[in-house]
Amino acid sequence: MGAIYKKEMRTFFVTPIGYIFLASAFLISSAAFCFTTLKMASWNTKYYFTIMIFVFIILSPMLTMKLFSEERRTRTEQMLLTSPVSLTGMVLAKYLSAMTMMGGILALTSVYFIPLYSYAEPTTAILIGNLIALIMVGSATVSIGIFISSLTENQMVAAVVTMVTLFLLMGAGFVNQYIDSYFIRSIFSWISIFNRFGNFMHGIFDFGAFVYYASITIIAIFLTVRVYEKRRWG
Repeated sequence: MGAIYKKEMRTFFVTPIGYIFLASAFLISSAAFCFTTLKMASWNTKYYFTIMIFVFIILSPMLTMKLFSEERRTRTEQMLLTSPVSLTGMVLAKYLSAMTMMGGILALTSVYFIPLYSYAEPTTAILIGNLIALIMVGSATVSIGIFISSLTENQMVAAVVTMVTLFLLMGAGFVNQYIDSYFIRSIFSWISIFNRFGNFMHGIFDFGAFVYYASITIIAIFLTVRVYEKRRWG
């Protein structure tokens, strides 16, 4: 498992993907912070974290599109299937490599919050809560991307399908205003990634949302393992 994790981390930085991801994340997040929180001279980070959710949806496919599809395209997945590492360990190693990139960018961009303490009194607990929630969103988006990547050998197909899927999950709550049925609206609100994040932005720790993001992660990883179990014995 450790060897696969190291291989994937190394791959991020011997190809342009890792650098493009980091540069894009820094550029968008810094611009978002400057034109929302800093421009308003406020400690309110609601708009910043809203933008960061969309950033994760756009950039997650960049991290996950090649994790499995590239193995299929180059016919190296047989090495993974016959390695001494369990299929669960193999999938988790690839998942953790992508999450390391996600967590790294969140840790580095957390320095943006330091200037807030020079002119305001931000609630540190709210900032930490939002960061935890954002990493859970990242976990869900990465796991979905990994599952989709395991279904195809074409990286671009994996990236596009992942992005469309994530935008559908994100936008599910936005279409409620056009739906008359309360039952359908409640379903869309329940599956909406964005709606689930709302309480965190107001300083409320939503345990249900935490379970929701964790459930998506677990289910997507489980399905990915099942895909490779079928491929190993199929």
